[in-house]
Amino acid sequence: MSADSRTWSIAELAAEYDVTLRTIRFYEDRGLLTPERRGTVRVYHPRDRVRLGLILRGKRLGFSLDEIATIVDMYDAEPGEKGQLTYLLEQITSRRLELEQRRRDIDETLAELAEVERRCQADLKALAD
Repeated sequence: MSADSRTWSIAELAAEYDVTLRTIRFYEDRGLLTPERRGTVRVYHPRDRVRLGLILRGKRLGFSLDEIATIVDMYDAEPGEKGQLTYLLEQITSRRLELEQRRRDIDETLAELAEVERRCQADLKALAD
């Protein structure tokens, strides 16, 4: 069987990617996956398998499903892979800036908590003396 003719069941993909059947069906309902139907059986082709991997990677990186859909759908549409990669780089830059700001916000909050903790401990010590 050639790599292009290999197919997977929903259970096989779920096991491979460690997701639930419901998750895969959800992505299908959102139009992100389009398996072939053979009666009531879903048959997933290499394209679906690759797309599922990209969807899950996008989720891990914090992209919304709409952003992920835009990225994976661009591969098949104009301007094709070049446009897809350009858009993805823009999204990566934006996501990185958001995460760096969150890191700064967390660092500030941790510093404030440390200061409040220090004051509380000092006040408790003063009350005990």
